[in-house]
Amino acid sequence: MVRQSSSRVPEQSAQDAPPADILTRVRAARPSLAPSERRVADVVLADPGQVAELSINALGGRASTSAATVMRFCRTIGTGNYPQLRLALAAAAAREHALGGERAARGGTDISPTDSLDRIVSKIIYNEVRALEDSGTGLDVDALGRAVDAVAKARRIDIFGVGASAFVGQDLHQKLHRIGRMAFIWSDRHAALTATALLGPGDVALAVSHSGETEDTTEPLQAAAARGATTIALTNDPGSTLATSADLVLTTCARETPFRSGATVSRIAQLAVIDCLFVGVAQRSYDAATTALEETYGAVRRRGRPTRRPPSSPGA
Repeated sequence: MVRQSSSRVPEQSAQDAPPADILTRVRAARPSLAPSERRVADVVLADPGQVAELSINALGGRASTSAATVMRFCRTIGTGNYPQLRLALAAAAAREHALGGERAARGGTDISPTDSLDRIVSKIIYNEVRALEDSGTGLDVDALGRAVDAVAKARRIDIFGVGASAFVGQDLHQKLHRIGRMAFIWSDRHAALTATALLGPGDVALAVSHSGETEDTTEPLQAAAARGATTIALTNDPGSTLATSADLVLTTCARETPFRSGATVSRIAQLAVIDCLFVGVAQRSYDAATTALEETYGAVRRRGRPTRRPPSSPGA
């Protein structure tokens, strides 16, 4: 089986990409960039409109690096050359400017100690909608399709995740079980490694990690790969250890916030990708999946109905 390298974002013409896609790709690639390229990314993200007006040497100077590094940065994020990067940034800056008034009305997007509860609600909804939009734009539909094929044909599906990512894994596990798929969720590292000993070709291992660097998740996925299982990573960093260890990579594009430790925005984006995967799998056996969903819903619904007792006699 040929493993798909994910240390680089797939090359794509900037003109063909949606306007916001270039910034989404830069944010996604940033954690795995070399230090010099990361400085270029920081300058780009700080003011994409201004960078669109700079020469390649001027951008290199602002990032304290060379024009050659800027060119490597262009190739890394999927633009063939610097003129394409400038065009993509100009389009993205126009979109960001259009959204600027909306952000300003909310007082920015980060939560501050003085925000009213009403403003907190507004900011959270805005951030989560942006995460969903950016993740939808950046999601590799071809990789998603191959992941759907693998899960739909799998003998068994083992899902790995810890912390907030475990809750996302549990959601997929519950959904797959409801349509009759043999799926398991493992949030304990030792249990996950034990489970991988039973995997082989024809099985699927799917790991969820926002950073892609959680060893409790990366190690079981690597062990599953060594056993010949098809491996799928769901992560925010396409250059992470988890992503580069997987056959297929599904990425989210959730922006960091001061409350990242609460895994709020990232969880919403992960759940959206999980829903896309599940619906794709269910669609492959539409009639059987629909019947299974109806039967499992009916079992719970019947259980939830209150039992009516006959009225007591006056003397009871």
